[in-house]
Amino acid sequence: MINPIGNLNKIFDSRIRLGVMSILMVNEEVSFNDLKQMLELTDGNLASHLSTLEENGFLKVHKGFVGRKTNTTYSITKAGEKAFKGHLAALENMIRSIE
Repeated sequence: MINPIGNLNKIFDSRIRLGVMSILMVNEEVSFNDLKQMLELTDGNLASHLSTLEENGFLKVHKGFVGRKTNTTYSITKAGEKAFKGHLAALENMIRSIE
């Protein structure tokens, strides 16, 4: 018997990281505050998950200013896009195997 979860990427086990990647797959760039609002998270919770994704090479961080305020935005890397698509494909295969 084939392991149904063998091809899932452990980085995306968290619903928060799954949400971040889903948002970034359909948006070129998203600010920290927009991610926080969309996912209804605290600063610290979101920051820790974004760090995990960045450390694994799945996100690019862009720091800048809007007026005098700092503005941090995030975008998905090619590696992140490939890993996330692979994870989604593994989920689809797992679901199909139980139908």
